[in-house]
Amino acid sequence: MAEEEKKKDDADKPVDDLVTTAHSVGDLSYTVTTGRIVLREEKITDDAFNGHEPTAEVFLTAYVKPGADPLTRPVTFAFNGGPGSASVWLHLGLLGPRRVDMGDVGTLKPPPYGLTDNHETLLAESDLVFIDPITTGYSRAVKGGKPKDFHGFTGDLNSVGEVIRLWTSRNGRWLSPKYLCGESYGTLRAAALARHLQQQYGMALNGLMLISSVLDLGTLEFEGHNDDPYPLYLPTYAAIAHYHGLHGDRPLAEVLAEAEAFAERDYPWALARGARMTADERADAATTLARLTGLSVDYIDRVDLRIEHVRFFTELLRARRRTVGRLDGRFLGWDADYGFERWSADPSMDAIIGPYTGVFNHYVRTELTYQNDLPYNILTDKVRPWSFKEFEGQFVNVADRLAATMRANPHLRVYVASGYHDGATPYFATEHTLAHLAIPAELRPNIRVEYFEAGHMMYVHEPSRLAQSEHLREFVQAPSGG
Repeated sequence: MAEEEKKKDDADKPVDDLVTTAHSVGDLSYTVTTGRIVLREEKITDDAFNGHEPTAEVFLTAYVKPGADPLTRPVTFAFNGGPGSASVWLHLGLLGPRRVDMGDVGTLKPPPYGLTDNHETLLAESDLVFIDPITTGYSRAVKGGKPKDFHGFTGDLNSVGEVIRLWTSRNGRWLSPKYLCGESYGTLRAAALARHLQQQYGMALNGLMLISSVLDLGTLEFEGHNDDPYPLYLPTYAAIAHYHGLHGDRPLAEVLAEAEAFAERDYPWALARGARMTADERADAATTLARLTGLSVDYIDRVDLRIEHVRFFTELLRARRRTVGRLDGRFLGWDADYGFERWSADPSMDAIIGPYTGVFNHYVRTELTYQNDLPYNILTDKVRPWSFKEFEGQFVNVADRLAATMRANPHLRVYVASGYHDGATPYFATEHTLAHLAIPAELRPNIRVEYFEAGHMMYVHEPSRLAQSEHLREFVQAPSGG
C-alpha cells in the first residue's frame, strides 16, 4: 500500500515538459527548446534538510545556434513587463527568428494576421531565452502552491533569477557573455535582477537592454502631491500632438526641444509656486502648455496646470470624436461617449493584442510542437495585487541597484530605447532617471540611449524595428566597457 501511495505521489509531482525542434531562417540554423521547467526550493524542517520541493512550473523558449563556442557565443535572457505580461512581445515582435506580421497605424491587417521570418533577429549574434514570469504565458505555481508568493517584487526576482541560473547551469553557459533584455516593467526587473544575480549567485553580466524603460515608478505616478510626472510627460504629449497635426509644419525636433526646455525649468517652477504664482505667470504657463500639448488654455487652467496622461489621451482629439493610444499615441480609437473624462480602452492595445495572441498560439503548437491546454496568458490581471512591500511608504525605484551593479562591474553596458509616442513610459522620464544615476563620470559612456518615432512597442513601426534590431546586434557584438 505504501508503495502504491509513493507511486501516486511521484506521478503527481510536476516534471519538465520541454520539446526541442530544429529550424532555420535564411542561412542561420538553430534549435528551439520550449516548455515548462520545474522550480524547486530547499526545504528545512525542524533544522533538518527536507529535500527540494517543487514550487512552480515556468514556461520558456530557448533558441540556440548549434556548434557555437559557448565561451564566446552570447546568450540573452528576455522578458516583458506588466506586471502580468508574457514575453511574447519581445519574442515575436523584435528579437526572435519569427515575428508577427500585423501592419501598423493606417495599414493594420485583418484577422487572422500573419507570421513571417525575422531576418534581423538577434539570434544571429546571441542565443535567446524568453521567460514568462509565473501566472503569465503557461507559467503557473504547482498544485497546492500559492501564486501570490510570486506576485511581487522579490518573489518575481527570485523566480526569474532561478530560471536564469538553472538554464545557465544546465546548458554549460556560465562563461558565455550574458545579457538581460526587458521591456516596460521588465526593465525594472532587469535592473534589479542584474544586482540580484550578482549578489545571490556571483553571476556578472555583460549588458542590459532596456526597452521602454522605467526604473523609478515615482516618475510615472500621478497621485497625491507628486508633481514630478507632469513635466516628465510633457515632451511626450507634445510629440503625440505633433503626430496628429497640431503643430502645423514645425519639425518634431523643434517641438521637442521647446517642450524639453519648458519641462526642465519653467514648468517645475510654476507647479512649485502654487498660490504664490501671479495671474500673469499662471496665464503664461497655461498658454505655453496649450501650445505644446494641443489642449485648450481653458482645459489646462481647469486641471490646475496638471495634465494626467489618460485624461490627455481622452481630451486631445475629443473635438474629432477620437481617442488616442497610451502605449502608442499614433493609434486612434473610438469610444461610446465623448463626454467621458477618461477613455474606456487603450486603442493601441486593442490594435496590438489580437495579432500577438493569435500568432503565438499558432506558432507554439504548429511550429514548435508544444501542446498545453492552459490558456496562454498574454497579459493578465491575475497577478494583482502585485506586492511592493519592500518599498512601503516610498515610490518603487531600482535606479540605485543599477548604479550599484555598474559600480561593482564597470564592464556592464546598458542600452536604453525610448519611443517619442510612448505614453506609458515617457522618454523624458527615462532621461531624468538616467541623469540621476549615482555612477562616476567614467561609467557614463557605458550607457547608450536611442530614440524612435514610435510607441511603447516601437518595433510595431517598421523603420524603428529595423533600426533597433541593428542597434541590438551591434550592442552584443561590442567589446565590454569600462
